[in-house]
Amino acid sequence: MAEPQRPLQDRAAIVTGGGYGIGKEIALAMGRAGANVALAARSAEKLEAVAEQLRALGTRPSVFALDVREEDAVRVMVARTLEAHGRIDVLINNSGIAGPTALARDITGAQWNETIQVNLTGAFYCAKHAGAAMIAARRGAIVNVSSNAGRIGFPLRTPYAASKWGMIGLSHSLAAELGPYGIRVNALLPGAVQGERFDSVVAARARSIGKPFQQLMGERMGAVPLRRLVTEREVAEAALFLASDAATGITGQAFSVDGGDRMQ
Repeated sequence: MAEPQRPLQDRAAIVTGGGYGIGKEIALAMGRAGANVALAARSAEKLEAVAEQLRALGTRPSVFALDVREEDAVRVMVARTLEAHGRIDVLINNSGIAGPTALARDITGAQWNETIQVNLTGAFYCAKHAGAAMIAARRGAIVNVSSNAGRIGFPLRTPYAASKWGMIGLSHSLAAELGPYGIRVNALLPGAVQGERFDSVVAARARSIGKPFQQLMGERMGAVPLRRLVTEREVAEAALFLASDAATGITGQAFSVDGGDRMQ
């Protein structure tokens, strides 16, 4: 009996921030589904390690060491992905930074600008250029990785929360613009995700407000109905669903993967 075709077989996907964490898991999920993944991030070494795993899955990955804040670099990445695969079917805008943990009055303009530029402006550049290729093909799916912080207030993380609210607005607006060309755009909102990044965020908050790390972690768990952190793999599977033909009727939506977490 023939092996069933994988849902993204021979399609081309760009995953930014694909070297570690959620981005790495999304890239591997795309690879397991048969996609040829273009990995983008500032660290080429981490991307190469993920690319090796993708090759082992029988796909043809490519690596782009770039800063998504630089539009020319994004334009080149999109052009080279088209040259290599003749198409761009999926864009996962995952690149992002945590930004400062401080009261808004203590945050510098440089800290604000860096967070907005990496988390939001970079996503705009990628959607602008990959979207143009999708318009020409009259097909495609864009998934913007926002955050639960894009729906609730987030004291001490104002630049991050503002950038993630912006990702939802970007998604809704692009969905309206690109829908007539058969292109779907959705936002994915992870909550508290198990891993080093979340631990570092909680640790920074603990230092800022003078509470023990374990106390804050316990408060977080108490606010999640599932009583656990979601995993990077669970977020990746949701991204794969939104990128696949299983979600062809879904656009302009903001999907939370957070265990029901609504803690501010």
